[in-house]
Amino acid sequence: MSLFAYSFMQKALIASLFMAGIAPLLGVFLVVRRQSLLADTLSHVSLAGIALGLFFNVNPTFTTLLVVILAAILLEYLRRLYATYSEISIAILMSGGLAVALVLMNLSPNTKGVNIQNYLFGSIVTISSNQVILLGLLFVFLLVMFILMKRPLYTMTFDEDVAFVDGLPVSFMSSVFNVVTGVAIAVMIPIAGALLVSAIMVLPAAIGMRVGKSFNQVIIASMITGLIGMLGGLFSSFYLDTPPGATITLLFIGLFVLINVLKKIILAYRQKNRS
Repeated sequence: MSLFAYSFMQKALIASLFMAGIAPLLGVFLVVRRQSLLADTLSHVSLAGIALGLFFNVNPTFTTLLVVILAAILLEYLRRLYATYSEISIAILMSGGLAVALVLMNLSPNTKGVNIQNYLFGSIVTISSNQVILLGLLFVFLLVMFILMKRPLYTMTFDEDVAFVDGLPVSFMSSVFNVVTGVAIAVMIPIAGALLVSAIMVLPAAIGMRVGKSFNQVIIASMITGLIGMLGGLFSSFYLDTPPGATITLLFIGLFVLINVLKKIILAYRQKNRS
């Protein structure tokens, strides 16, 4: 039977299209700002939100959104508090989030019958219509904000000092960016998994930076890569019966290796012709 005959796969495909735009768009700014581990930190903290939802027997999506938003704001505060040692904030939140998640899951009476692996590695059958709608709204919001705020974001991303001198509210913009990243991670976890969602955000950006020669080209190349990786990984996971998050991540890694090998071959060929 065709994968399009299943309603959960239809939702997963629509969600993947939105994620193919959301993840690379945020990922490029994360990579350029040297905050690749921010996504990894927030994804680990999201486990505490999931555990909190299970503990109080409420929808984990809403508790995850709340916890990740608070963590994103706290992360920006700690980053500025330890400006010289910014990795401290990452270590504190990542370890703290995992610790809270483990304690709550151990104490919670509602974890029986719950497959934690669905949250860790992703599961296409867990995607709901509300999550698809959230992803769609988030994609539209990011696209509009990117079009309207492209120049200020560009300035803040490459040099916060210049952005501050220009009168931009750097701290506020950075906090909002962290919050939006956290929200994106929270709604992408059901398909990507908490342990792999950061790779889905960073790898397309890393590939795009190897292909594009300008900032706009990097954004476009990253989104195209995201589309290829998300859809290709989702189709592969369906027919191979493998976890979608892991399959998508492996496909992105394969594309990353392929692009770098091709780039080296092209550079070697050009140098050979010049000589």
